Amino acid sequence: VSGTSPVFVEHLREYAEFSIRRFGLLPGDLVIDIGSNDGTALRFFQENGCRVVGVDPAENIAQLASANGIETIPRFFGTKIAEEIRERFGAAKLVTSHNACAHIDDLDEVINGAHHLLADDGHFVFEVGYFVDVFQNVWFDTVYHEHLDYHTVKPLIPFFAKFDMSVLAVERIKPQGGSIRVTTGKVSGLTEQDDSVGDLVSMEEALGVGDRETLNSFQTHVNGVRDDLVALVRKLRSEGQSIVGYGAPTKATTLLTHFQLGDGILDFIVDDNPLKQNLFSPGHHIPVRGADEIYTSSPDFVLILAWNFAGAIMEKHDLYRQQGGRFIIPMPSPHIVI
Repeated sequence: VSGTSPVFVEHLREYAEFSIRRFGLLPGDLVIDIGSNDGTALRFFQENGCRVVGVDPAENIAQLASANGIETIPRFFGTKIAEEIRERFGAAKLVTSHNACAHIDDLDEVINGAHHLLADDGHFVFEVGYFVDVFQNVWFDTVYHEHLDYHTVKPLIPFFAKFDMSVLAVERIKPQGGSIRVTTGKVSGLTEQDDSVGDLVSMEEALGVGDRETLNSFQTHVNGVRDDLVALVRKLRSEGQSIVGYGAPTKATTLLTHFQLGDGILDFIVDDNPLKQNLFSPGHHIPVRGADEIYTSSPDFVLILAWNFAGAIMEKHDLYRQQGGRFIIPMPSPHIVI
C-alpha cells in the first residue's frame, strides 16, 4: 500500500509537483493513474485542483481509496475502460503509472488505452524499475514472478512508435532501488525529444545490457553476493547472535529463497504495513510482526530485506542502534552498519 511508506509518499508528492510544473496542469485538468493503489499519488494532484480518477484491479484497495475521496475504478486498465473514462470525464491531460508496467502482461492494450484517453497535448508518464540499475547493483531479488518485463530505454522507442507516441524524456530516479521516469506523448502533440533519451540509449549500448555475455556475468555477481551474505549470517548465528529481518516485500521472498536463508536464520520479520503483520512469509513461514518488536525482543542484528529503504529504516530506528543493535544491508555488497 503506497501510503504506508513515508519515503514513497514523499516521492509521490515530489512527482505531483514535478508534473504540475512541467506540464502546466491547471485546476480542472484530468489526471488518471493506472495501478493507483490507495490513491496517494492522485491525492496530491487533487489538492492542487485537478480532477482525478484511479484505476486499480484490487477491489479492497480501490474501495479504500474511494472511501478516502479518490474515485477509483476496480478494474484492469485497457482500451475499453479508457473509452468509458473518456466518455464520462473527458480527455486526460496526464496519465500516470507508478511501478505497475512491469506487472502487466499485455502492455500493448495498456498503451493503446492511454493513447485513446489522452488529449492531443496530453502526456503519459510512467515509472518503472530500470534494468541497468538491477544489473549494476546486482539487485537480482527484483526478478520474480510478478515482474513480467524488465525495462531499458532503447526498446521503448520503437514500442511506443507502434501507437503513434514518442518517448520525449527519461529521468533516472531512486525509488525501488533504481527506476526511470519516462515521459511520452502523442506524435500529434509535436513535442521535441530531449537529450536524456539519446544519452541513456548510448549508455545502455556501451554497457551491453542486452548481450548474452553481460547477462552471464550478472549471474556470477549474484552468486558472489549469495556466498558473502550466507557466510556472514551463518557465522553470526554460530556465535549465538540473534538476527531478524526488516521488511516483507516480494523481493524478500526471492532473496531468502534463492540464498536459502529461512530455516534457523531469522527469528522473525518486522514490517511497517499492518496488512502484513501477524502473517507468515511465503515458503519459510517466518512470522511477520510490527516494527516495535525490534525493541521488545532486542535482536543483535536486523537484516534489512527492504534494502531500497535502508536509509529511511536506519534513520527511523536510530534508537535501536544507540541501544547496541546493528543493521545488515545485503545489497549490492553485504555489510554491517554499526
